[in-house]
Amino acid sequence: MNEPTADLNHPQLPRRPLGPPLSEPSCWHDIRVTVNGAPVCAQVESRLLLVDFLRHRLGLTGTHVGCEQGSCGACTILVDGVGVRSCLTLAVQADGSDVRTVESLAESGELNRLQRAFHEEHGMQCGFCTPGILMSMTALEESSEVIDDDAIMEHLGGNLCRCTGYVNIRNAARRACLRERSRPVDEGADRDA
Repeated sequence: MNEPTADLNHPQLPRRPLGPPLSEPSCWHDIRVTVNGAPVCAQVESRLLLVDFLRHRLGLTGTHVGCEQGSCGACTILVDGVGVRSCLTLAVQADGSDVRTVESLAESGELNRLQRAFHEEHGMQCGFCTPGILMSMTALEESSEVIDDDAIMEHLGGNLCRCTGYVNIRNAARRACLRERSRPVDEGADRDA
């Protein structure tokens, strides 16, 4: 049998399950995806989650695993421009897709506008939820949807943060998203809340 390959500047990866051994043999699939602009070809088990493929097979650890039930949003990535929970998505479901993780946001090594806004507005504390929030806001920014406070709140609704009261997160999202579309920003709206 052929050994799986992953082409993202990583050595040949051995075929091995990422979980406890099961009594039944797994089925393997060849997938081709574009991850952060780089083509990747790999063999994956049917049951391999996309978050595990990204973290363990490709070494892209910016995508975090929180609840493993799709409710916290820490694992949010973009698949073909749409925010998805990678803990609920199988790697085989991404076959043929364009996948973007938080590592794609600062391609030049400099923080992008959204990341700078989160830094400047103190939109994070421990930072565990931040990659998922950044990807949710990136999906909103890149959509053709009208960006207003309601759209920002809707896109943030799938991301939980246990450290902050969301005020600074909303301020950062407003700062980055609303200014990008040249809409007026009421920066003091949440500061008194």
